[in-house]
Amino acid sequence: METLAIRAKEEKVAVIRSVIRGVGAHLPARVLTNAELAEMVDTSDDWIVERSGIRQRHIAAEGETTADLGAAAARQALIRSGIDPLDIDLIIVATATPDRTFPSTAVRIQNMLGITKGAAFDVQAVCSGFVYGMVCADNFLKAGQSRRALVIGSETFSRILDWEDRSTCVLFGDGAGAVVLEAQPQHGDRTDRGIIASRLRSDGRFEDLLYVDGGPSSTKTVGHLRMNGREVFRHAIQKISGVIEETLLTAGYAVDEIDLFVPHQANKRILDGIAKKLDVPADRIVITLDKHGNTSAASIPLALNHAFEQHKVSEGKLVLLEAMGGGFTWGALLARW
Repeated sequence: METLAIRAKEEKVAVIRSVIRGVGAHLPARVLTNAELAEMVDTSDDWIVERSGIRQRHIAAEGETTADLGAAAARQALIRSGIDPLDIDLIIVATATPDRTFPSTAVRIQNMLGITKGAAFDVQAVCSGFVYGMVCADNFLKAGQSRRALVIGSETFSRILDWEDRSTCVLFGDGAGAVVLEAQPQHGDRTDRGIIASRLRSDGRFEDLLYVDGGPSSTKTVGHLRMNGREVFRHAIQKISGVIEETLLTAGYAVDEIDLFVPHQANKRILDGIAKKLDVPADRIVITLDKHGNTSAASIPLALNHAFEQHKVSEGKLVLLEAMGGGFTWGALLARW
């Protein structure tokens, strides 16, 4: 493997950055509308849209796994990147709904893609998982331990929902998104492409506000998702706004310099609250939750893929990713496309 440090020295560059080379996504074929949900639980389309902004979600078919969705998204990202799968030496899958307790979903996807070198592992930070995974990959690439990474967010949340609980079953869906990162030498200034700054946070004091009431060690069951929606909403706006400001301060950028905000697609009211608090124009925020609901770790790459397909991102654009999930975990990441 070419030594990036030597290359950087020869080209008189200052830093190694993790540059986004490709993005992809995959959604299950089955669409579950609000009207259909209203036939299953005591709810309505108006009630769901008013409280969340969600109009439909995708549901994985019987036998369709988190790895299946993630591999499909990864294949699209790889094609768009122009990078051969065999040149990938790191795979990180962010998921709270793995195919098995072990091995990791990442090694299953590695096998599906025909990759036999490098490392593959899962990260579990629920809805913040994709940001956590991107930061992990960035650190591997900057350290020279890997050259090209595949970061995937993939979920089958329909498998852990209580379909009689209208406060949660209307919010979540299944899907996957993926990004290909490549370590590249950059000049260390404001023209740099790639990941510029990031911040990750967690606070376990709030674990009972958003959790799954099962697990191998505690109940020997998978369990169902449980959430105190009012408290999650209250914490989300404060914590996400704070970590965005901290990330931008570290990078030396102001809010109005960001070309595109790609948030975790949890709830339209949360997104509106953050936008108002930070004074972010609506046309700079990517919103896709109306189409696929809250897909946890998959929601940011799904939204990023949507922005790419709508030609909202191009080389040189500054993009900010942010999320908060159960734990609580939260984080933000700033990159130049």
